[in-house]
Amino acid sequence: MRILLSRTDRVGDLILSTPAIASVRRSFPSAHITLSCSSYNAVVVDRSPDIDELAIYAPDAGPSAFGARFRGVDLAIALAPRDLDHRIVAATRAPKRVGYTYATRYLARLFLRARLTDVVLSQADPAIAERHQELLVAHEVDQVLAVAVAAGATELVRDLVLPVTDEDRSAVAGLPATPIVVQLGSRWTEHGSTTESCVQLLRDLRVLDRPLVVTYGDDAVALAAAVAEAGVADALLGNLPFHVWAAVFEKAACVVTIDTGATHVASAVHVPTVVLFEDKWFRLASQEWSPYRVPNAILRKPPDETEAALRASRSEIVGAVASLL
Repeated sequence: MRILLSRTDRVGDLILSTPAIASVRRSFPSAHITLSCSSYNAVVVDRSPDIDELAIYAPDAGPSAFGARFRGVDLAIALAPRDLDHRIVAATRAPKRVGYTYATRYLARLFLRARLTDVVLSQADPAIAERHQELLVAHEVDQVLAVAVAAGATELVRDLVLPVTDEDRSAVAGLPATPIVVQLGSRWTEHGSTTESCVQLLRDLRVLDRPLVVTYGDDAVALAAAVAEAGVADALLGNLPFHVWAAVFEKAACVVTIDTGATHVASAVHVPTVVLFEDKWFRLASQEWSPYRVPNAILRKPPDETEAALRASRSEIVGAVASLL
């Protein structure tokens, strides 16, 4: 049996799809499983024990031409509710083609009925979630597992899969033990947060008497420079190899982050997490992308950047970290 899975979007979303990928592997143990992914998110699965082959999607290839390369597969599954992955799966012409979309995207549902053999509907729609406060939104892990079940998976795995090796751990062996790790990102500097408030948060976290390790990527170079100038971190680590970054989180007593893929890396290595979600889409995001199966605190960013709001937010973060240590 030959199976094609497709998820070409973000790192965090692919991490949250690893239980579904593992479930497909357990349910079809002798199948040859290929995952279509992007050059960006491939780092999540390049060590996966559940995949036989990675197929890197190049944007200039076109999804239909790319998917046609897999004609002859027996089963094709789009793990993302995106047109790109739907089109890749549709182009395989597999006898069973499965995917999911949002219940209120009526036009997408119509097109998918022609492209796929099985369509799972999700209630994770931003407008609905914010308008109907009583609506419970399933975690993305469960949404993608529902797609795997529709594709025939019978042995479900619920743990995130992100292998970290002793070599990765040795690369961070010199870091302080059980630190608080703060992941910087551009959202710390906008929409209810500022550079100055983020730096002050790091000062405020000192009251917890733990080493403070700060990590960052390309989107937070300027913020990291401000942190370095303030001298508020015991270690400041930028642009780490993906699995070494995960090993930093694995050492942590607690990870503090805004709503990014860092939330899901921390969950995958089983570390308590404090995460700030954007005020505008808080109900949806805090349910669909909350820390998964780890102790956590889910906080809402302030709706504005007044000093009182920022001060209250920092106090809430420090209190949440203290409760998880």
